[in-house]
Amino acid sequence: MRNLVPDYLRDVLRACERNDEGALADYIPELAKVDPSPLALAVCMGDGTVYTAGDADLQFTIQSMSKPFVYALALRDVGLDAVLQRVGVEPSGDPFNDLSLGDDGRPSNPMINAGAIAVHALIGGPNAQLRERTDSIVDGLSRFAGRELTVDEDVYQSEFATAFRNRAIANLLRNVGVIEQDPRDIVGEYTRQCATKVTTRDP
Repeated sequence: MRNLVPDYLRDVLRACERNDEGALADYIPELAKVDPSPLALAVCMGDGTVYTAGDADLQFTIQSMSKPFVYALALRDVGLDAVLQRVGVEPSGDPFNDLSLGDDGRPSNPMINAGAIAVHALIGGPNAQLRERTDSIVDGLSRFAGRELTVDEDVYQSEFATAFRNRAIANLLRNVGVIEQDPRDIVGEYTRQCATKVTTRDP
């Protein structure tokens, strides 16, 4: 019997490819130059078979899609109780880069930048060195993807040079004791996390 999943994916792609709404992340110079036309879909079946359509092997930086994966790595490294001491799990209607904390002094959840930066600082435990922390994250993301991932150094440099709002968030987190490391160092390595390259095919 013919497998219809590839046909369905191509149909979905055709239905979406004319939509040109949205905008590039032009607040990061390197991302402002990215070609917005590539489009891809990937579906992983229960037996591990992966079906794709479009530009599924084109690499791009993972950016905020790293947040749930790194949250899982933090749970692995320090446990749920330690993570919950620093980051809440309440829904937030705030923008992803909002400069605020919850009523209890913690970021509301790990999917906004304040929470993601706090989670990043937990990786490897309290004595982890900066690059050791990021190497652990890239290794963890590689394990999720099933292949060795690398960091886009051009995007990293461009993003870190303009990461003023994330630096402000990290300074706020340091001021209230949510992170204990130097805020600039943490933002630098968090930016490297976001600049890790993946494809749509990667799980």
